[in-house]
Amino acid sequence: GGGYKAQAQLVINVYPSKDNNNQTIWIFSGSSTATVSSAIRTSGNFAIGDSWLGNGNVFNANSPSNQTISLSPLFSSSNTDDIAAVRARIPGGSSTNLFAASATNTPTITIGSGSRTIANLWMAENSSGDHFGIRVSGSNLSYTNGNASAWVGSGILNKPIGDFFVGTFNNLNPRPFFAANSGGSLQVIINSQVIPEPEEYALIFGLFALGFVFFHRHRQKKRRQQALVL
Repeated sequence: GGGYKAQAQLVINVYPSKDNNNQTIWIFSGSSTATVSSAIRTSGNFAIGDSWLGNGNVFNANSPSNQTISLSPLFSSSNTDDIAAVRARIPGGSSTNLFAASATNTPTITIGSGSRTIANLWMAENSSGDHFGIRVSGSNLSYTNGNASAWVGSGILNKPIGDFFVGTFNNLNPRPFFAANSGGSLQVIINSQVIPEPEEYALIFGLFALGFVFFHRHRQKKRRQQALVL
């Protein structure tokens, strides 16, 4: 599962890191519309302008309690295998689960005419459920009802994939005001496996392997024939 998603929905795809078992890759894509005037903050606990409640149990271990975790840009890191894995899947489209070219960007959210780097993710598990939120760098990003919203880019979080349950988690009410409608306008998709190779790479590798088998068998047959002649 996973990959670049169509418009009218905000999506975060989460994968285990190939370089570091204690890290996960967070890839942002999609767009939506703000439904109420509010702001995305630089810090703080739950607020409906920049935080949301997920459906079901998201946190599997080391459950956070009002925890703000730094989100480092993937493409300015030393995670060579992770960078190569994302590069191998761009440019993309939803039909083949490829990532959009913007997956190489620093995690960024744009609402109306304003943009901010997504510098941190806020997470909390409490009696009302499992919560997420985004926190930006610099200054608060204010927005008004009807503003178009979109986020792009990929980042690294120092939290392993085992801390999450695998699955697709939609936002419930309360929803973040920067995402349109009530449920399902924002998704967090937790993938248990590292970013897979594109289908065409796997096909090429399969054909190469098959060709090698035929070549090896041909050489063995030729040697047997030569041995019989001798």
